Amino acid sequence: MRALPVLVDATSVPPNRGGVARYIAGLLQGLGELDVRVDVVAKPDDVEWLRELAPTHRYHASPAWTASRPLRLLWEQVGLPGLLRRTGASVLHSPHYTFPVTHASSTVVTLHDATFFSDPAAHSRLKVAFFRTWTRLARRWARATVAPSAATVAELDRLAGRPRRRTTVAHLGVDTTVFRVPTPAETDAFRAAHGLDDSTDWLAFLGTVEPRKQVPALVAAHRRLRERRDGVPPLLVAGGLGWDDAARAELTAAGDVPGASLRYLGYLPIEELRVLLGAARVTAYPSTGEGFGLPVLEAMASGGDVLTTQRLAIPEVGGDAVTYTEPDTDAILEALAAMLDTPSAVRADRVRRARDRAATFTWAACAERHLEVYA
Repeated sequence: MRALPVLVDATSVPPNRGGVARYIAGLLQGLGELDVRVDVVAKPDDVEWLRELAPTHRYHASPAWTASRPLRLLWEQVGLPGLLRRTGASVLHSPHYTFPVTHASSTVVTLHDATFFSDPAAHSRLKVAFFRTWTRLARRWARATVAPSAATVAELDRLAGRPRRRTTVAHLGVDTTVFRVPTPAETDAFRAAHGLDDSTDWLAFLGTVEPRKQVPALVAAHRRLRERRDGVPPLLVAGGLGWDDAARAELTAAGDVPGASLRYLGYLPIEELRVLLGAARVTAYPSTGEGFGLPVLEAMASGGDVLTTQRLAIPEVGGDAVTYTEPDTDAILEALAAMLDTPSAVRADRVRRARDRAATFTWAACAERHLEVYA
C-alpha cells in the first residue's frame, strides 16, 4: 500500500452522518480501493465508524469538544495545523469549504455547490454570508479546489470571482454494496417495519427538507393527484427537517401514521434506504439546485424510477435515464401522473438504463481525481 503525505480533515462529519459524511466516507473507501493510505482526523465518535468503512488509513481523534461546531471551527484554525506538522503531511484536504488560513498554500478545499450565490433565498442569511466568504477565500488562497460537478464549477466561475487556479471536477460515487436493488425479503421487512401491507406501493423522497428541495410543491402535487384519481400510492418522506418552515409544519403535522397518504419517516437506517428508493413506484427529487445530486444517483443504483429536475448538476448524474420536471406543483403533478401510467416494459427499460449509468459513478474514480489534485 502506498502511503501519501496527506491529512484528510473529517471533523466536519455531521451527527447524522449524512451529507458531507457520505462524501468523506466514500472518498476514503475509494482511496483504499486504489491501495492508497492517508492520515485522517475525525471527532472521537466518528473514528471507529470511518475505520470500519475504510480500515487501511491511519486515524487520529480530534479533541472531544470539537463536537461543538463553533469550537470545531476554532480548532481548525489553531489545532489542526499542529496535527498537520505532527503527521508529517505536506497536503491538507479540507472537504467542506473551511480550512486553516495559515496553511492555505498547502490545502485542497472541496466546494460542494454554488447555491449560496445562485439561490441565496434557499438558505439562511447567516449561512449565505458564511459560505460565500469561505468559498471566495478558498478560490483565492487555497492550493487547489475540488467540486463534484462541472455545473458547480461553471456557477462558481460565474458568480464567485476569479479563482487562483481552475477548480477540478471530481464526480461523486455510489457504494453499490449499500445502494443496490433490494431483495424481496428486504422489501417485505421494510413494509412490515413501517406498517405497509403487502399490496401497498409508495412514492419516495429522501433528503434534508430545505427550500430548494421543493418538498411543499411535491406534497401539494401528490395531494391534488390523489384528489383527481384513485390508487395513487402514499408519499413517504425521509431525511432531516431543515429550515423550510412550510414543509416542516406540514410534515410534523402529518407525522408517521400507517395508512396515511403522507408520512414523514425521519432518518432511516442506511440499510433501509435502498428499499425506500429502489422499491418505490417513483422516487421524486424536484430540487432547484444541486452541486451534484447524490440522492438521485443512489436511487438510480437502487433500481428506482427517478423524477427530478434539469437544474444545475442533476443532468450530469441522471443523463437520459431519469424523468425530468419543472419544480412547481402543476408540473410535478403531471409528471407523477405520467410516470404512474407508464407501461411496465418502458419503466423497466428506464430503470435498467439508470442502474447502468449509476454503475459508472464509482468512489475509486472520484479518488483518482483527488489523487491528481493531491499530487
